[in-house]
Amino acid sequence: MKIPFYTKGIKRPTTLRQRLTNWAIVLLVLIIASLICILLRHAFSGTDFYVPMIFVLAVMIISLLTDGYVYGVVASLMSVIGANYAFIYPYMKLNFSIYGYPITFLTMFCVSVVISTLTTNVREGERIRHENEQAQLRANLLRSVSHDLRTPLTSIIGSISTVIDEGEHISSDERNLLLGDAKDDAEWLIRIVENLLSITRISGSEQASISRSPELVEEILGECCRNFRKRNPDVDLSVRIPDEPVIVSVDPLLIEQVLMNLMDNSIHHGGGVEHIVIDVSVGRGYALLSVSDDGNGIDPKILPQLFVGQLAPSDSNRFRGIGLSVCKTIVEAHGGHISAENLSAGGCRFTFTLPLEEEEANEYS
Repeated sequence: MKIPFYTKGIKRPTTLRQRLTNWAIVLLVLIIASLICILLRHAFSGTDFYVPMIFVLAVMIISLLTDGYVYGVVASLMSVIGANYAFIYPYMKLNFSIYGYPITFLTMFCVSVVISTLTTNVREGERIRHENEQAQLRANLLRSVSHDLRTPLTSIIGSISTVIDEGEHISSDERNLLLGDAKDDAEWLIRIVENLLSITRISGSEQASISRSPELVEEILGECCRNFRKRNPDVDLSVRIPDEPVIVSVDPLLIEQVLMNLMDNSIHHGGGVEHIVIDVSVGRGYALLSVSDDGNGIDPKILPQLFVGQLAPSDSNRFRGIGLSVCKTIVEAHGGHISAENLSAGGCRFTFTLPLEEEEANEYS
């Protein structure tokens, strides 16, 4: 699993499309600033005090919307020369000898360059922070993979070896039990691999790239519940959803994976879970989904580390593993948030948000 590493000062190449987009932003913002100056010239004839402020604002906007220093600096030069030529008397002539002009526009140029530098540094800092988070996530996954993969593999090998070596000395019920355990461990191993592939898919680039489409929450839940009940027929599963259809903008397969991971965590690590409840509600622009159980709850000591994918060794068998890291990554890639809490009556509740489909979000806003 390759972990990208970038250091401050290394400039990443931009595509031709990105460069063209940046230059289009420069031209569009400067044109808008020029049109505003033309309109204000008719409203405040005989004065041009507003010109420097408008173009400084234009350069600041350009710096915020484009990548790197170049576009802000070029916009600063174009603003100084263009404003002098078109909006400072005498119009349509360059005149740098006007009283106070050199200081005024030198100040505008310096302020523009500073703004461009600051905004570029902030954006670069955000990029570095994002890269560090992705590197940390992958490092946590690498540390947890050895345990999460070794455990089911060891169990599978042990069960099959027993059946092969002791096949004549064990009953058919014992043989079926061992093979059933091996099958369960193999299914667990498949889920771990699916989780790893999802993490690689989402966090393998600078920005998470997922394919979203309008999906009915009821349909997503229906598929999850069918799969869950098939594997866990003895666990009572309840679903509460609003009467009105709830449509979210998501990748349905990834959200199904989140729900399955949360329910699997409840079963395998909740301790005596007999009942799981899935609740769906709607807020302003988002859907709120929660998965609650009636188990023993989560140790408060590990709650802050629950979604980071790596807990202390003593907690290795309790609400641990790649699954919850996957849930956090998938939910945040959709622009949502996930959290966990213990319930006063016992058990725990996982809650996460998803963006509503645009038209429905407008109805609830």
